[in-house]
Amino acid sequence: MSFELPKLNYSYDSLEPYIDAKTMEIHHSKHHGGYTSKLNAAVEGTALSGKSIEEILSNISNYSAGVRNNGGGFYNHVLFWEIMSLKGGGEPSGKLSDALKKNFGSFDKFKEDFSNAAATRFGSGWAWLIKQDDKLVISSTPNQDNPLMDIADVKGIPILALDVCEHAYYLKYQNRRPDYIEAFWNIINWEAVTERFLAG
Repeated sequence: MSFELPKLNYSYDSLEPYIDAKTMEIHHSKHHGGYTSKLNAAVEGTALSGKSIEEILSNISNYSAGVRNNGGGFYNHVLFWEIMSLKGGGEPSGKLSDALKKNFGSFDKFKEDFSNAAATRFGSGWAWLIKQDDKLVISSTPNQDNPLMDIADVKGIPILALDVCEHAYYLKYQNRRPDYIEAFWNIINWEAVTERFLAG
C-alpha cells in the first residue's frame, strides 16, 4: 500500500491572513506532494513496502537519504496540516494546559521557548513539542528530520510542529521568520494537539 497525500480539512485560503493561500497551495500540492511521491518511489519493491511511516522513521539510520528526507517530509507535513485551523489560537485547556504549566511554568513561558526553538533553528527545519512518557519537551530538528527518528538528538512523540523551512513562509514573510512564528499562534488547533497528547 502506497502513502497518499492527505486532503486538507480546510481550503487553501482558510488560514488567511496568517498563511496565504498561494503558500498553502504550493506547500501542500508541490512540496508535500513531492515528498509523498518520492517516498513511494524509494520504498517500492523493497522490504519497507507495506511498513507504516512510524516504523520506517524509527529505524531511519538503516535507510537511504531519500527515505530519510522524503519519509520525514511526508510525516511532518501530515502532522502540520492537522494541527492548524482557522478557528485556532488562544490557549489549550484541560490536561494539556495542566501539562504545559507543569513542564514550563506557564503557557507564556512555553510559547516563548517554542518560538525561540523555531527562530533559532539554523536554515531549514522544524520546531517540536514532544511527549516523553509523562514529560513535555521542546526541540528542533534540521531539514525534514523529526523526533521519531532513531537519529534524533531528542526523541519523543510529536504533538505540535512548526515548519520553519523557507518554503513555508517566504512568499508572505520573506526573511521575517519571527513574524511568521508569531502568526502561527493564531491558527494552532489546540483540540487536535490535545488529541495527540492524550493518545501519545
